[in-house]
Amino acid sequence: MSWQAYVDNLIGSGKVDKAALFSRAGDSVWATSANLNVTAPEIAALAHGFDDASPLQASGLHIQGQKFFLLRADDRSIYGKHQNEGVIAVRTKQALLLAHYPEGIQAGEATKVVEQLADYLISVNY
Repeated sequence: MSWQAYVDNLIGSGKVDKAALFSRAGDSVWATSANLNVTAPEIAALAHGFDDASPLQASGLHIQGQKFFLLRADDRSIYGKHQNEGVIAVRTKQALLLAHYPEGIQAGEATKVVEQLADYLISVNY
């Protein structure tokens, strides 16, 4: 399966409207949805946030120029919220998943599909 198929499957779940896969370090884009344009500094800050969340706690998480309030950050998952939408980022052994859910989708529903994909990638050593 291509990396793009994973992104397409996330969007096909109906729980996520934008998604991307990056290298674990955030320095290379493996696949992305057409409507997600994350800048290099935004993805670098996100990738660094898994190891040190203090900058994200201080100034928020920025995706596509939008500031998201940091809800959770640990060495596996980072969650952010802006009004009624949010972002989920999960780091696996080799990859970084990023997904955005729109207004009208419950955070838990979106989180479940993203975390399940991360679990699968981890199980196959990605």
